[in-house]
Amino acid sequence: MVRSLAEIDNNIVSVERVTDYSVTPKEAPWTLDNHLLHENWPTEGRIEFKGYSLRYRPELDLALKDISLKINGREKIGIAGRTGAGKSSLAMGLLRLVEAAAGEIVIDGTNIAKMGLHDLRSKVTIIPQDPVLFSGSLRMNLDPLSVYSDEEIWTALDLMVLKSFVLDLPDQLAHECSEGGENLSVGQRQLICLARALLRKARILVLDEATAAVDLETDLQIQSTIRMQFSECTVLTIAHRVNTIMDYDRILVMERGRVAEFDTPEILIAQKGLFYRMAEESGLV
Repeated sequence: MVRSLAEIDNNIVSVERVTDYSVTPKEAPWTLDNHLLHENWPTEGRIEFKGYSLRYRPELDLALKDISLKINGREKIGIAGRTGAGKSSLAMGLLRLVEAAAGEIVIDGTNIAKMGLHDLRSKVTIIPQDPVLFSGSLRMNLDPLSVYSDEEIWTALDLMVLKSFVLDLPDQLAHECSEGGENLSVGQRQLICLARALLRKARILVLDEATAAVDLETDLQIQSTIRMQFSECTVLTIAHRVNTIMDYDRILVMERGRVAEFDTPEILIAQKGLFYRMAEESGLV
């Protein structure tokens, strides 16, 4: 009797899940036939936040509050701030993983709220804090749509200091990755994700603490590669280590969902504000 009740209790969970999914609000349309975009959009990678606010659920407080700023094309922007300041929320708003509560984001003159989600997300590359790999060959993980040649893939691996590691594998590019990439270290998974982004060469690249899992020396090498190989891209880097963004064009400092400071590193250090205190704690000033 007890066993039967336990099995019924387990089985009813599937009914609860189906019911829950049936009332879950759907995302915006995947594509819109409004011909707002041309094939090479975005050409410059200019991003403008206009009074942008965001909340994760209707009953919650705003995670981002009235963000207004302009990012020029090909600019390298470092995003700094304490835990919970709203750094990752900016990236989520840019990809419309969460819709705006107020205001808008404009990329190259186009309001992203008036675009299909696939049209937007296929043009913006984001490398999250937790690297994502799928079960399958290493080549499939680097080039899921089989668009690039082996030569281009090896070049990307070389730039991401992975070439020697892959050459030492018995099957090289045919090496089978387990589910989630469990048979690779976290640092190696992160580098593979970076190599995948390098192949795509999107105009807008978002790094969400993407080098948090690698050592300092490798981090410096990756940052150097990003500066050289993504020179034509707009790069937004959510910083784990302050020293990795010290040579960026401008630094955006977030605090409690608002823009606290936004200027060049030299000016922010001279102001002796929030960014100065972060740099001081890291032993950089």
